[in-house]
Amino acid sequence: MSDLVGDARRLSPSAQEALRLRAVAVLVAGRDRGDVAAVFGVSLKAVDSWWAKWQAGGREALVMQPRGKPVGVVHQVLGESEQAALRQAVLDHRPCDVGLSGQLWTRRLIGGLIAKLYRVRLTEPGVGKYLKRWGLSFQRPDKRAVEQDPEAVRRWHQETWPKIRTKAKADGGGILFADQVTGRTWGEKGKTPIVRRSGNRFSVNAMSAISTKGRMHFMVFTESFTAEVMCRFLDRLAGHFDQRVHLVVDGHSARRSKKVRDWLTAHLDDVELHFLPAYSPELNPDELVNADLKHSLPRQHRARDQAELAAETRRFFRRRQRQPHIVRGYFGGPHVRYVLNENPMSF
Repeated sequence: MSDLVGDARRLSPSAQEALRLRAVAVLVAGRDRGDVAAVFGVSLKAVDSWWAKWQAGGREALVMQPRGKPVGVVHQVLGESEQAALRQAVLDHRPCDVGLSGQLWTRRLIGGLIAKLYRVRLTEPGVGKYLKRWGLSFQRPDKRAVEQDPEAVRRWHQETWPKIRTKAKADGGGILFADQVTGRTWGEKGKTPIVRRSGNRFSVNAMSAISTKGRMHFMVFTESFTAEVMCRFLDRLAGHFDQRVHLVVDGHSARRSKKVRDWLTAHLDDVELHFLPAYSPELNPDELVNADLKHSLPRQHRARDQAELAAETRRFFRRRQRQPHIVRGYFGGPHVRYVLNENPMSF
């Protein structure tokens, strides 16, 4: 079920499924089909196809279908319901969560889970055939999946975020989510940029902050992200508002530095920082700005120098400032919808 075009076809089947589901979730939230196509980097035809399938068959019409030849009958020692339960267990849990050793799934450990649950012993190649049938593939583990603290995420949803919302309402301020774009030489997707030894490498960085009302603020800079840069961004941000800004960010060391703490102490009525749980970028809607920027930069040619790259980056942010409906769309993903559901104060 690959309706994708261009670079999106290079995504794994599971990533394509996740993209379809996210795009339809944004459509359900009322976003324009053209905006959805632009944000997710797919064609209007693909968006229309997903929406038609959603209307006809709901979520099941969008999930992955097994590819290639079906697993032979000789390997179908597990029933469909047993396979579905195993697939979900692998997606939702770590081996150590179900009484096995280790943090990451291997074919051997999945075979151990099958033996533990259903008293069926399979060879590793046999387990691999099931994994292929389920649309699962070996992928580099996400560090966040191992190091993220589920209890901290729970506290964020149930305690920290409600307090931020209440505080913003009490002082008449608003809430923004911010993040920085990591600078690097831009190259064609899927190909590592080749940099000559002549010192021709260049990069730019950016900070952005967005609100649920579709407002965006940004700053493009050429140096590394430091405490000094963060203070400069806070200065610019505070200058745009008469009310107090509650700024939600990750716990980057520059933001926790003494220099930034001193700035905040001197501007108590201007800005207050709130830190997301560690290894939880999915809770920050501004993370999607980074992906949108990389996808939106001109593909026909690479920037020839740092100044051209900086100019292209500024053009992207200024264009998005004139498209608040797209900025609001960043809040439509399943992991960040909590921001909209709780109806916080915003600018």
